[in-house]
Amino acid sequence: QVQLVESGGGLVQAGGSLRLSCAASRIFRLNAMGWYRQAPGNQRELVASITSGGSTNYADSAKGRFTISRDNAKNTVYLQMNSLKPEDTAVYYCHVVDLYNDYWGQGTQVTVSS
Repeated sequence: QVQLVESGGGLVQAGGSLRLSCAASRIFRLNAMGWYRQAPGNQRELVASITSGGSTNYADSAKGRFTISRDNAKNTVYLQMNSLKPEDTAVYYCHVVDLYNDYWGQGTQVTVSS
C-alpha cells in the first residue's frame, strides 16, 4: 500500500518561510508529484506540480515565491515557500501519480500570521 508522509507545516509570520516535504513509499514508477492546498470554505487548489523529468507548473499565487523540487532517488517532493502571506494559510496536501493511480497525503497545516 502506498504511503505518503508529509512534514514541514507550522505557524509562521508573514514574510517568513517554510519548507514542506512529502516522501512516498511502496510506490511503483512514480510520475508527477505536486502540492495542493485547501483553505476553510474553499475548494482544493493546485499550488505547484513537477513531472518526473523536472518540468514544473505553478499557480499564479505561487509564482516567484514558491519553488517545487523533487529527489527521485528518495521519492520525495519538496515545496519551498518564501515571502509567505496570510492568504497562504491552508492545509497543504501532497499529491503523487504513479503508473496506475494517484494518491493524496494526509495534509499539513500552514498558518501565516499577519
